[in-house]
Amino acid sequence: MASLSDISIKRPVLSIVMSVTIIVFGLIGYSYLGIREYPSVDPPVVTVQTSYTGANADIIESQITEPLEESINGIAGIKTLSSSSRDGRSNITVEFDLAVNIEDAANDVRDRVSRSMALLPKDVDPPVVSKADADSNPIYNLNIYSNTRDLLSLNEIATRNVKEKLQTIPGVSSVQMWGEKKYAMRLHIDPERLASFRLTAPDIVNALTKQNIELPSGSIEGNNTELTVRTQGRMTSVEDFNNLIIREEGDRSVKFSDVGNAELAPENEKTFFKRDMVPMISIAVIPQPGSNQIEIVDQIHKKLTQIQSTIPSDVILKEGFDNTKYVRKSIEEVEETILTAILLVTIVIFLFLRDWRSTIIPLTAIPVSLIGVFFFMYLAGFSINVLTLLGIVLSIGLVVDDAIVVLENIYTKIEEGLSPWEAALAGSKEIYFAVISTTVTLAAVFLPVIFLQGITGQLFREFGIVVAGSVIISAFVSLTLTPMLSSKLLKGGHSKPWFYNVTEPFFVWLTSAYENSLQSFLKIRWVAWVIMISLVGVIYGLFKTGAIPSELAPLEDRGQLRISATAPEGATFDYMLNFTDEFTKFIMKDIPAEERSAIYTITSPGFGNAGSNSGMIRVLLSDSNARRSQQAIVDALQPKVKKFSGAKSIVIQEPTLQTGQRGGGGLPVAFVIQAPNF
Repeated sequence: MASLSDISIKRPVLSIVMSVTIIVFGLIGYSYLGIREYPSVDPPVVTVQTSYTGANADIIESQITEPLEESINGIAGIKTLSSSSRDGRSNITVEFDLAVNIEDAANDVRDRVSRSMALLPKDVDPPVVSKADADSNPIYNLNIYSNTRDLLSLNEIATRNVKEKLQTIPGVSSVQMWGEKKYAMRLHIDPERLASFRLTAPDIVNALTKQNIELPSGSIEGNNTELTVRTQGRMTSVEDFNNLIIREEGDRSVKFSDVGNAELAPENEKTFFKRDMVPMISIAVIPQPGSNQIEIVDQIHKKLTQIQSTIPSDVILKEGFDNTKYVRKSIEEVEETILTAILLVTIVIFLFLRDWRSTIIPLTAIPVSLIGVFFFMYLAGFSINVLTLLGIVLSIGLVVDDAIVVLENIYTKIEEGLSPWEAALAGSKEIYFAVISTTVTLAAVFLPVIFLQGITGQLFREFGIVVAGSVIISAFVSLTLTPMLSSKLLKGGHSKPWFYNVTEPFFVWLTSAYENSLQSFLKIRWVAWVIMISLVGVIYGLFKTGAIPSELAPLEDRGQLRISATAPEGATFDYMLNFTDEFTKFIMKDIPAEERSAIYTITSPGFGNAGSNSGMIRVLLSDSNARRSQQAIVDALQPKVKKFSGAKSIVIQEPTLQTGQRGGGGLPVAFVIQAPNF
């Protein structure tokens, strides 16, 4: 039975078609791959958020949080279950084991929450179950401000002209607005005037429900026309709400203006976003899981060019932060390494084979293997990231090994007097199973990474499969394309290139020196055991004594840091606003202007469990060449931050790997204080 190599040599077109097919499938897979900095290593996290307007924290905990927790707690695979209850809102976070599928986890939580609805107050808002993933952090931020407009009108422009258009970009999951100021009609009631008319707040609510409504009013038909009747019952202005009739007694009517006043104001007054002390609206773009983050940001830049022409001239759009800069930089550095590795491999092969024909043959395994592995990545649901690209870098040296072994054996047959065609048949047949065995051995080294557990396993799974996949493809190329090319490109005879003749004395000397050193070493074989045991002992000692520090991923200088501030319970929004303003002024003095590009302040940000007593300050640093290191700035800032007694403040560096819940900050240790009762 003819082997794969025999078929390829006898049918060269078939061999070329098979390699081209691998490249085509690899390019197709590449076009569907997302781009991110690191593989997704976040555990499956599901959150349950419930709003109950007007209820205090005790009621939220006893009537909403505890019943939901008791129901959710029975789900299999839960790693941690945490909750927070504050005025008007309950937040439950369920973290599952890494092996749990997030879709199944979310469905289980939804099922348990729906069963618990009967235990919750009747007028509570339905709980919202949402999934969190590794891509839930914004990749791009845009600031919108104006020197002439208020935040209400600016928010309207940002929503209609910017947010809605950015949401249409392929790969965008959601667009958030920080410091959002939606138009709303706020009704301020004077309790004394309300009591003087013997009215209560529910009377006003009932009047609004009955009068602020549009109802279908039918149509009017004529001989040739039909008109739809529309009852304009919706109130749209301050005057309309002030004229709202609360009660009628004979000829007298009590209007809302008699007991209070209406005001056009923000829906949420307890949130504020500032950049360098200037109030503005901020838009954050969240990508879909597995999407191409670089392509999304490129599309955002194109959209912003169009958006700028549709908004008023006094409205200014300014980029806040672009986290894909670090992704681009990391991937560009690895791509440069790939090109350098290919160049070095080419030079080494040429220096030892000393013939351009012999050099080209093993080099063909590089593009076929490396491009073909993209299809494996697509099937496995991987992305283009630093670790998969590092796997490709490592593979460059491995994929040419089999081809060189096959080529060398064929070349030996030619030197024995066979024609290139005969040598290709004989040489590839002789080395056929040796190539397969070396490939299986290499794959067996990297494939077990699949079975690693935890975050480390998730992190290096893609790396191991990429290396193993490229090695398997290279073995196929070495047994098909390499013998075929050898039969076509190699030449028989005794004439050698001039470079071969010039360097031959050196290689003869090198071979002789190796042979002599090997014979000498074989006379004292016991030294080999001493060297091996010593190396193992040194390596074990280094790890056992902790001489080499270990961590999941070192902190990188990403040019930004965060200060999370939490005031005592009961602190008002105005208190927190004043505190963050003072804190921002301090940072502007402490960090010189040439070392920072912007300072963001978000008071009562509303992220997760944040209440009105919380604030967040993000400091964007300038280019690393023009400032101290990020770590040096944090070390200098941390002791000064502790002196601010108005709120508990923590300086946080952005983690290299987002391995926890959003906003976790990458802190290495978390303490939980618990007791049967408080």
